[in-house]
Amino acid sequence: MKNNNSAKREQEILEASLKAFAENGYYKTTTAHIATIANISQPYVFKFFKTKEELFIASLNQAFDRIIQSFKNIESTKENIVEDMIDVYENISTTYPNEVCIQVVALSVTEENIQQTVRTGLLNIRSYVLDRFIAEGVSEAENEVTTFLSRGILCNISRFINAPELIDRSIN
Repeated sequence: MKNNNSAKREQEILEASLKAFAENGYYKTTTAHIATIANISQPYVFKFFKTKEELFIASLNQAFDRIIQSFKNIESTKENIVEDMIDVYENISTTYPNEVCIQVVALSVTEENIQQTVRTGLLNIRSYVLDRFIAEGVSEAENEVTTFLSRGILCNISRFINAPELIDRSIN
């Protein structure tokens, strides 16, 4: 079990890695770069994460976990659930932009463990959202969840390439 200082340092490394991966992508980011951002030595990064891939996966999982946890915290109705989830996701996008960027970066990484993490993360989000839409009585829940996820991915890409005009909230 990790003590508070250890858990805090691990989180600081995760935050540094999110920044580095968001700015430079997976392949151009080094653990030395992450260590510099975290203001620690490179060997200290390896105390918490054995490889860059393990660190990237931990960062990516943090992003996916935050999305699901944020959706779980929504209290809504059938009429508002889709819009409330969109609002919450837009808030995540603004508050944690590096987590959004790392999701886009992950789509281009060819390592199987990372591809599997992306698949699992997106499928977990889909499963949660679908279950929630069904529980709220959203009509055509399967179609709604597909549209919802498509809009979320487009939102991520829009933020990543700095093209906010790709997202038009007036279209429902």
